Amino acid sequence: MNTTLLLDRDGAIATLTLNRPASLNTLDSEMIDALIAHSSALAADDSIRCVIIKGAGRHFMAGGDIRSFANELADLPSDRRHHFTRMVEHMHAAIENLQRMPHPVLASVHGAVAGFGLSLMCACDLAIAAESSYFTSAYRHLGLTPDGGASYTLPRLVGLKKAMEIVLLGERFDAAEALRLGLVNRVVAETELDAATHQLALALATGPAIALRNGKRLINQSLSQSLSAQLLSEAESFGACSASEDFAEGVHAFLEKRTPHFGGK
Repeated sequence: MNTTLLLDRDGAIATLTLNRPASLNTLDSEMIDALIAHSSALAADDSIRCVIIKGAGRHFMAGGDIRSFANELADLPSDRRHHFTRMVEHMHAAIENLQRMPHPVLASVHGAVAGFGLSLMCACDLAIAAESSYFTSAYRHLGLTPDGGASYTLPRLVGLKKAMEIVLLGERFDAAEALRLGLVNRVVAETELDAATHQLALALATGPAIALRNGKRLINQSLSQSLSAQLLSEAESFGACSASEDFAEGVHAFLEKRTPHFGGK
């Protein structure tokens, strides 16, 4: 049984917990397989309204399992190249699952958010961080370049020059800087992280599902679309949402001066 990634359900909220706390939740082959399998299954589950990703123990994720990397050093460089290329290509399926799944994905981070941990957080739609969190791309310290889509998400989140700095220098920065850069949406005291995460997830899970899913899709596709194509997508989405029961509920609630109760239809 694979226990490196735990899946819990609370109604429409699914929580994935990175579960290698003794190793700072570093990514190994079992966790990669579990992350791909769970993210694929959750993406196809229409009853889900929000997915949370968090880490067990004192850290979110400190990157890849360097001890397992060391096991490959005895191999020929050509063999290492083949092994790590295939490994990274395999785990990238999980990143694509998170980006493409219709439900909003919320990262809840604390402690170390490094290497693939930073990439994983950036692949999520929203992120909330404990004040104690610290962040680094870290790859350069191992003579490596980013994986997990960091070279794609970082320039889009923080701009080209800052992305260059994060990747090329590999310096550590704190939660306040991550908030300033737009890498996280909110920073809270560590003792408040679980409650704040649940509150944010609940807001997503009880929202108008079609509107939130379409909103995620529109934002994600916008950077590769022309203005005309994006305007057309917006019009089509607006029309689709207007045909939903949630739209009718939202209008009635506004006119009746009450909180809407969305059913996701």
